[in-house]
Amino acid sequence: MKQAPFIQIDLSSRVPAYEQIASEIRASLVAGDLPPGSSLPTVRQLATDLNVHHNTVAQAYRILAAEGWLDLRRGRGVRVLSRSNPARAAGNDQRNFDLQLRRLLAKAVAEGVSPTAIARQLAVHARHVKAWASARGD
Repeated sequence: MKQAPFIQIDLSSRVPAYEQIASEIRASLVAGDLPPGSSLPTVRQLATDLNVHHNTVAQAYRILAAEGWLDLRRGRGVRVLSRSNPARAAGNDQRNFDLQLRRLLAKAVAEGVSPTAIARQLAVHARHVKAWASARGD
């Protein structure tokens, strides 16, 4: 079985652990680190690895399954699906993305990250997103 992506969560964060787990796995999926057909650890195994309750991991997996990323079949484990292109974000979703990005950038600046470092990282991630989209035929 392929190793799970490196998942790092902060149990003291205001962001619920299941959302952090889903976000970490989603980032690995988008980056191509987990290609279709890859296996993820069982709910119980990942819960043990992260020191969280198994329902926390189960909720993260259910979110990703609802988004079309994972196949959750009892007895067959958790597998990455070949996900069709998602629908374009509606106006509210685009505004929500913009708001979240602005908040993240403001937090980075408040924590002392230089504008140059922020721009560099944004460029790196933009290239990854473009490569992912190109590989998918977007």
